[in-house]
Amino acid sequence: MKKINALVDKTNINKLKSYYGEALNDPNFKRYVDNIDLSDEILIKYTSNLEDCVKEKEQCKNCPGLKKCPNTFKGHIYSAIKAGTGLNFVYLPCNKFIKEKNSYAYKKNITCFDLPKEISNASFSNAYRDDNKRLPIFKYFKDFMDSYLKNKPSKGLYLSGSFGSGKTYLIAALFNELAKKDVSSALVYYPELLRSLKSSFGTDYEEKFTFIKTVPLLLLDDIGAESTTSWSRDEVLGPILQYRMEEELPTFFTSNLTLKELEIVLSITNSGAEKVKAKRIIERIKQLTVPLELISKNRRN
Repeated sequence: MKKINALVDKTNINKLKSYYGEALNDPNFKRYVDNIDLSDEILIKYTSNLEDCVKEKEQCKNCPGLKKCPNTFKGHIYSAIKAGTGLNFVYLPCNKFIKEKNSYAYKKNITCFDLPKEISNASFSNAYRDDNKRLPIFKYFKDFMDSYLKNKPSKGLYLSGSFGSGKTYLIAALFNELAKKDVSSALVYYPELLRSLKSSFGTDYEEKFTFIKTVPLLLLDDIGAESTTSWSRDEVLGPILQYRMEEELPTFFTSNLTLKELEIVLSITNSGAEKVKAKRIIERIKQLTVPLELISKNRRN
């Protein structure tokens, strides 16, 4: 029986040597194993795995992009790693995978409340530039970034205009650019914020409210679209604006309403017209922002 087992082992070894020898005829395979500091007697045991490593490495030379990556695990290369007198095989991330992963690291600096995914991915490179009415806005963005990154006092923006003109997208693109500079921000759909705060009484109301007040950059999106109440105006909006004004924290707004129109909306509650309180809110917004208007075609269609 021992002689039979020895014969079987010898036959298997000869097959492995033959298989390994054939693999060495491939210059890519030979180049790969030549860089591994192990003898051929050891490497022949791993021929099949080594061929897989070579195949994936060669596929990477003609990379079709991460989405179409042909390797077993997208963005990774099956690789041989020397471990003592043998080999371990692992999937190592490729440079493109690492670069893409790092390119989204800035996302940790941005908090979105009830806004579509496309807003969180907004970028200046994808923003429409075919409308001259946008030029003052882009100029403002450049000036704002220059000042803010030099720690100079910087006013936010009250951007009013027509429905679907891209107001929110443009400000989100600005916040994303600054997020890459490690600046934290929050983009908040204002009507939903009010509903969220109302439903969180007794739970995490104070935590949410404090975060909105103190975040370095804040966008209150679609202000004026909410149903105005004394509570939303005087207990939520007023304190947020007052705190941010005192701390010189840049605050941004988008609205379909001009400041004059917003003043009228904020003055009307179930308690009747309260013009003085509404005017106080508008004065705070004026202290915090530069007003610009964007009237354009509906980009959402």
